[in-house]
Amino acid sequence: DREREKEKERAEDEKEEEEQLKPAWIRCTHAENYFSSDPMDQVGDSTVVGTSKLRDLYELFEEELGGRQERAKAARPKWEPPKTKLDEDPDDSSSDSDCESDGEGSTCSSSSDSEVFDVIAEIKRKKAHPDRLHEELWYNDPGQMNDGPLCKCSAKARRTGIRHSIYPGEEPVKNCRPMNNNAGRLFHYRITVSPPTNFLTDRPTVIEYDDHEYLFEGFSLFSHTPLTNIPLCRVIRFNIDYTIHFIEEMAPENYCVRGLELFASYLFQDILELYDWNLTGMNPKPRDGGKEVLSMHQVLLYLLRSSKPLVPEEEIADMLQWEELEWQKYAEECKGMIVTNPGMKPSSVRIDQLDREQFNPDVITFPIIVHFGIRPAQLSYAGDPQYQKLWKSYVKLRHLLANSPKVKQIDKQKLTQREEALQKIRQKNTMRREVTVELSSQGFWKTGIRSDVCQHAMMLPVLTHHIRYHQCLMHLDKLIGYVFKERCLLQLAMTHPSHHLNFGMNPDHARNSLSNCGIRQPKYGDRKVHHMYMRKKGINTLINIMSRLGQDDPSPSRINHNERLEFLGDAVVEFLTSVHLYYLFPSLEEGGLATYRTAIVQNQHLAMLAKKLELDRFMLYAHGPDLCRESDLRHAMANCFEALIGAVYLEGGLEEARQLFGRLLFNTGDLREVWLNYPPHPLQVQEPQTDRQLIETSPVLQKLTVFEDSIGVLFTHVRLLARAFTLRTVGFNHLTLGHNQRMEFLGDSIMQLVATEYLFIHFPDHHEGHLTLLRSSLVNNRTQAKVAEELGMQEFAITNDKTKRPVALRTKTLADLLESFIAALYIDKGLEYVHTFMNVCFFPRLKEFILNQDWNDPKSQLQQCCLTLRTEGKEPDIPLYKTLQTVGPSHARTYTVAVYFKGERIGCGKGPSIQQAEMGAAMDALEKYNFPQMAHQKRFIERKYRQELKEMRRERERQEKETDEAEEGGK
Repeated sequence: DREREKEKERAEDEKEEEEQLKPAWIRCTHAENYFSSDPMDQVGDSTVVGTSKLRDLYELFEEELGGRQERAKAARPKWEPPKTKLDEDPDDSSSDSDCESDGEGSTCSSSSDSEVFDVIAEIKRKKAHPDRLHEELWYNDPGQMNDGPLCKCSAKARRTGIRHSIYPGEEPVKNCRPMNNNAGRLFHYRITVSPPTNFLTDRPTVIEYDDHEYLFEGFSLFSHTPLTNIPLCRVIRFNIDYTIHFIEEMAPENYCVRGLELFASYLFQDILELYDWNLTGMNPKPRDGGKEVLSMHQVLLYLLRSSKPLVPEEEIADMLQWEELEWQKYAEECKGMIVTNPGMKPSSVRIDQLDREQFNPDVITFPIIVHFGIRPAQLSYAGDPQYQKLWKSYVKLRHLLANSPKVKQIDKQKLTQREEALQKIRQKNTMRREVTVELSSQGFWKTGIRSDVCQHAMMLPVLTHHIRYHQCLMHLDKLIGYVFKERCLLQLAMTHPSHHLNFGMNPDHARNSLSNCGIRQPKYGDRKVHHMYMRKKGINTLINIMSRLGQDDPSPSRINHNERLEFLGDAVVEFLTSVHLYYLFPSLEEGGLATYRTAIVQNQHLAMLAKKLELDRFMLYAHGPDLCRESDLRHAMANCFEALIGAVYLEGGLEEARQLFGRLLFNTGDLREVWLNYPPHPLQVQEPQTDRQLIETSPVLQKLTVFEDSIGVLFTHVRLLARAFTLRTVGFNHLTLGHNQRMEFLGDSIMQLVATEYLFIHFPDHHEGHLTLLRSSLVNNRTQAKVAEELGMQEFAITNDKTKRPVALRTKTLADLLESFIAALYIDKGLEYVHTFMNVCFFPRLKEFILNQDWNDPKSQLQQCCLTLRTEGKEPDIPLYKTLQTVGPSHARTYTVAVYFKGERIGCGKGPSIQQAEMGAAMDALEKYNFPQMAHQKRFIERKYRQELKEMRRERERQEKETDEAEEGGK
């Protein structure tokens, strides 16, 4: 049934998308002497030119509506706001000054008391403005958020960056002719939003013309360049994931650029107060099912006709005498309409009710506009420090009690008290989010615009940023020297985890305007959409994510920042560096190679390479304090560089990533050539074609052919395999030209890359930290040694033992053998063979690691369990390890370690090193001590994977039975 429902939903979505992509109109309404299409009147590349009648209309519109706000503001007494610390020296901000965060509902998070006071003072100052329409309605000012300036960056920082609306590669465009439609120069796109929830209203804006009703459906966008290779724009609003489509269509003929500018200025500046942004034109469509779009001059005429007093002063007495039915009809017509009071702050508001109750029969008063608004987060309980502190302590206590083996009655009472205290704060009149605003209708003018227009308009700042950003990424393509086909991948590589742009560059402006002029009661989706794929903290989140099995058919990750790509890019950079160093310095030991590699892959160096690519100009990150410090910015740039290398590797392959890294490392062509065209391995140089002819005369190589047969791979240079199996204790010989430690250095990087790529692709819901845990469980000494044992590698190890007796190798030595073998396989056969080898020998083990929770080492697991038992208000108790005994000679010591928790010994372990003994002690403690967290994890996995666990146990029993039978047969 669930599958059928999904299929049905998918079909509905496809149908809806098809509808959206259909042409919205076929023809434009009549020009009516406002436009001329006579070829003799045309100038340049236009198809229509405005007549003198249209010019008169524009002048009338500008006089009556265009300058109305400015005139009203000029007529009011000038207000000098009280100065705050922020005004004293606005440009003298140091490079590490704090900035406003772009995240939803966020405020300045400053550590100093004086700066916190400044924010409070800033809010008080804005509240004290004499032109405020109502104390519960918030307003927009250019360059300001609700609690202070949008940007508090240093003067140097303001000169660059997407967050300051500086898009690299943008060039000024030649101005359009104002009285023409410039059809030959402009590209026209229709904008639609899906799903249409909150964008289709039962009270749409309608223009009546020629016995037809033209219904507002969205906006048009005109661009000077074609918007090619730009992916769809996605945005989360009202907890719903929206897609903004921009569909290229033939432009309506009857418009002039001047008319679009007048309309845009009136709607976006005067009505919606989006002072930090401006663009676009209106695109109505007929309601009667026809395919005709309204000429732009009719839109302006409609706005002029609609501009009437909401309640004319001379008619107020008559209106108060109307019959109840007549008044209700008028009030119903006004419901959902945007009305404006020029010069006030905010200037415009949505009418939710219009009441004409007269409290004093001797005094005639204007009817009351009732507006149901939303108080900004900074001014409600969401921004109240006391509420936030109480909420954190409530969540913490709830979590502690959930993990506590015995819950005391007093703790339950504490939790209930905190719940009640939170509820009390939420219900306070001064703290509530929803507010009811009552305004006198005196001075208000109708606009003819309803909330549906505003609802659509608020998507446009996000869309225009998206288009401008992707156009500037084409400039980055040139700097990289590689053109991305998957444009979203490049955007993802440039997106810092702090970045959120669901409300445009100034989120407070959009929220204020949506509250004042958007629809009254939008439908909200599930709040989880904000953090469903972003939450990664907390033990329960960790267990939930780490219990997910890999996907056979991988889907794109829904984590929308660059940490996962950085995880992949880090492995690619390390691999490329290790390979090049290994080949370029054939006589350098692994210690020297590791030193050189560290110098190349360290963040400080990668930040310099990022600077070469000017990545700081393309990075997307919050307009906040996190990257204002130079050191933080450099670290973010290094991560961004690794993410970019990861993106190039994913789409262009290893060769493209290698070329890009080489170009950036060296400025001169000679050095670059040396780096990119390294020599073959010395063993390959000696025998360029193959060295298999030496097998006949070498007992060592003859023995290795048995191993080749067992794994099904014939080495072209079998001496590479011999080198991989030669232990450090063996001296220099002409067969292998050295031992396997250099190969172990290379093999480690190769395994890291192959494992990283596999995990990146097959575990799309895992964050960087979760992927690291899975990789550590795969590419560690224990797993490597186990694989080496299963393949019988210890039997083929080349040692200096003349007795030729089988030697029991240590775990570390076995792991080194396997890594060296991986390096030999790569040098001889290439990366594809390593992928196949790990697909067979390593990746199938992941399922067992996940079901048994083996991705977590015992020490980490014990610490997590102990932390869940901490007592509120006290320092958490953590496990303490003590070495009890050390016995044996220096080369073969055995350590005994005990682990203590809250003063009680809970486990003991032995091992050849202190670390292994500690691991044993932690494992002993987890088995013996009754940790509720361990029981919870086991129950969670049991419930989720009951069938898989049964199959895994059956398989284990079968293997044990076969092993016992084999041993019996041997005896």
